[in-house]
Amino acid sequence: MTDKIDAQLVASTERVNVLEPQFKNQHWDISDCTFIIPLRIESRDRMRNIITTLIYLLRNFKTNVIVKEVDKESIFKESVQPALEEALKDFQLEGLTHIFEQSDEYTFHRTKIINDMLWMVKTPYVANYDCDILLPKTSYAYAINLLKNGYKETPESEIFYPKCVYPYGFGPYQAQLTASDEEVSNFMNQEFSFEVFKNWRAYDAKYGFVQFFDTEEYKRLGGENEGFVAYGYEDDERHYRFSMLSKVARMSERIFHLEHQRSKNSWFNNPHIEDNRKLWEKLKSCKKEELQLYYDHVGYAKARRAIPVTGQE
Repeated sequence: MTDKIDAQLVASTERVNVLEPQFKNQHWDISDCTFIIPLRIESRDRMRNIITTLIYLLRNFKTNVIVKEVDKESIFKESVQPALEEALKDFQLEGLTHIFEQSDEYTFHRTKIINDMLWMVKTPYVANYDCDILLPKTSYAYAINLLKNGYKETPESEIFYPKCVYPYGFGPYQAQLTASDEEVSNFMNQEFSFEVFKNWRAYDAKYGFVQFFDTEEYKRLGGENEGFVAYGYEDDERHYRFSMLSKVARMSERIFHLEHQRSKNSWFNNPHIEDNRKLWEKLKSCKKEELQLYYDHVGYAKARRAIPVTGQE
């Protein structure tokens, strides 16, 4: 099973010709997309990373961002919001929605939290977005352009319209950044030049980080599978599902990952990992018809689809 690799799309001349008009303004308009970011701030570097990510998105793009924070108390409201208000103009902050859900549970049910936000989204496109991920600025608009307009693999072929786009390459396309506070500050003060980061290594990128979707297709195929809890195998299953039941494209670009401390909620030592593995083994053995039937009838998805959409334009 292979994603459509957009070799022609990533040719710079074709992409610039398609997208250049909206790139002439510093604040690019991608208001037809909503970024949904699940959040628990478990360490100082997590807090720095979400501040960096939100400033990057909201300063560079006219867009919509929903952050849902689930924790005992809101660190976002206490420490992140003031930093954003200092760094951003009022019109840039208009696109941000922060939701706090109080919970004493140690387990961070990431897939459920993402779905809570997904079913609020009214824009035609949505990005499932980690709190510590940055892309080259052009990659955001290229990904949305793929969803809108599709592309041809050859001049003679029919237009391929993906419903899910991975805005980075498969393999050593992840730039894993171990950044100092000074480097992060320089990044935000020097027009977001990635050259300020000196301590990084190339690392594998597969199926996590960020994906752009046609919103209705994402919901139709169940959003995130809430049977996966905390960390592990949900990224593999999502890619398998959309490759089997929908249309997937992949861009050949780098992705930048701001490193952070890891709790059990974000690593393979979490107590749910074996159940997650078993669910993944079950689903990856399904044929196309079986997989579609599963997502047509799985309980969480049926309940979600019955909820009226009320939320983010």
